[in-house]
Amino acid sequence: MNLSEIQDILKELGVKDLNHGSSTGKQFFGEGEIIDSFTPIDGQKIASVRATTRAEYDQIIETSQKAFQEWRMVPAPKRGEIVRQFGNKLREKKEALGKLVSLEMGKSLQEGWGEVQEMIDICDFAVGLSRQLYGLTMHSERPLHRMYEQWHPIGSVGIISAFNFPVAVWCWNSAIAWVCGDVSVWKPSEKVPLCGIACQNIFNEVLEENNLPEGISNLVNGGVEVGEWLSHDTRLPLISATGSIRMGRLVGKAVAERLGRSILELGGNNAIIISEKADIDATLVGAVFGAVGTAGQRCTSTRRLIIHESIYDSVLEKMKKAYGQLRIGSPLDTENHVGPLIDTLAVDQYQKALKEIEKEGGSFIVEGGVLEGEKYSSGCYVKPCIAEVENHYQIVQHETFAPILYVMKYRDLDEAIALQNGVPQGLSSAIMTTDMRESEKFLSAAGSDCGIANVNIGTSGAEIGGAFGGEKDTGGGRESGSDAWKAYMRRQTNTINYSRELPLAQGIKFDL
Repeated sequence: MNLSEIQDILKELGVKDLNHGSSTGKQFFGEGEIIDSFTPIDGQKIASVRATTRAEYDQIIETSQKAFQEWRMVPAPKRGEIVRQFGNKLREKKEALGKLVSLEMGKSLQEGWGEVQEMIDICDFAVGLSRQLYGLTMHSERPLHRMYEQWHPIGSVGIISAFNFPVAVWCWNSAIAWVCGDVSVWKPSEKVPLCGIACQNIFNEVLEENNLPEGISNLVNGGVEVGEWLSHDTRLPLISATGSIRMGRLVGKAVAERLGRSILELGGNNAIIISEKADIDATLVGAVFGAVGTAGQRCTSTRRLIIHESIYDSVLEKMKKAYGQLRIGSPLDTENHVGPLIDTLAVDQYQKALKEIEKEGGSFIVEGGVLEGEKYSSGCYVKPCIAEVENHYQIVQHETFAPILYVMKYRDLDEAIALQNGVPQGLSSAIMTTDMRESEKFLSAAGSDCGIANVNIGTSGAEIGGAFGGEKDTGGGRESGSDAWKAYMRRQTNTINYSRELPLAQGIKFDL
């Protein structure tokens, strides 16, 4: 895709002036350092934007707080109506925004469009949620008293998102926060700033059409420093951060020190247990897509296959055959299965991992390596590989954001579950089996220790209706569906005395 075609996509998404990188809706800011956006497809620079300065950041936060004072008093179903309109805007711009995701991040067009569909889906979910922010009514122990709980907005919500899902994760958080009566302040990854500007511009259209105040949705661009401002800012009662475990530890510590709240959705080291009673054809689809989809750069990517010893060799033969059919190249070509890694730094990490596998005693079933030639001119294309390893290897315990799949054997289900759980991360997991007893044990308290546990589907991907997140080093946070909305609100317990007396709880007597 040439530069003029890229400019047409940006224009369609309302990205007309790139001399800024931050916005509160009506105001645009552009005094900070230049951030260049490069496409990993061929390495060319797409555009440049400006990082947020500290003075601009403070102004943006102040604007968000002012907007919150007004937005929190809008009835929740009316807030849902605004989110509904935003979802419709996304439907109109799905093709263009999905292409921009593919261009800037490098995932396939199908995955780019799928990511925008996730945004649309969470908007639909949030619209329904806007009429279901339920509290409980409890019976009081005191006569002529009524007790209940209600949920109130908390304020400005900080969102820090990673490069691998440059638009969907922001929308998971913002759509829920908005219907809860909060406003959002978003710092996208500095590797994908154009996606952030495009999303902000789309929402700006909805604000203008409804004559709403600026500051309901806010964008701040920049690197680690801007993330630190958000994490330490007492004006932001909640920080939702998606990214590496290292980053999450820093964010979690900073937020905890000021007694704020955090939603941390961090790394995964996801395994599929393949039983001898599995449907192997279905298993292969889930395993291959989980391992190579988005070039292995999903937090839910399949990192490990734990295969029953009786079918180990036959499964590996089928995997080798499937890998031999993979087409690697531009994600804009729908015939290709695998696109590039995000940048050459990610390629370096991939190559280091390959060396560590051999150093620790692993062997390759399918060889890896960096692809060269004009077709791979960006230097970001690598071969998906399969390595036979042991679970305790240090490199296996670590998440490498690349298409490296580890394989190992097991004898019985208890051993398989122990291997599955025997890593620091706890995001997504799966078992492939047609045996009900195996699947139920895997889902029991004695089974998977992950936040997501699947039967007969892979580890990669999740529907927005369920709460998304994991345990252990994955951070314990939950985003998206189910009752994850409660993290964006504050609970208030209310007791009303409609008697002529003032009885104390627990029968305490206090006479005057």
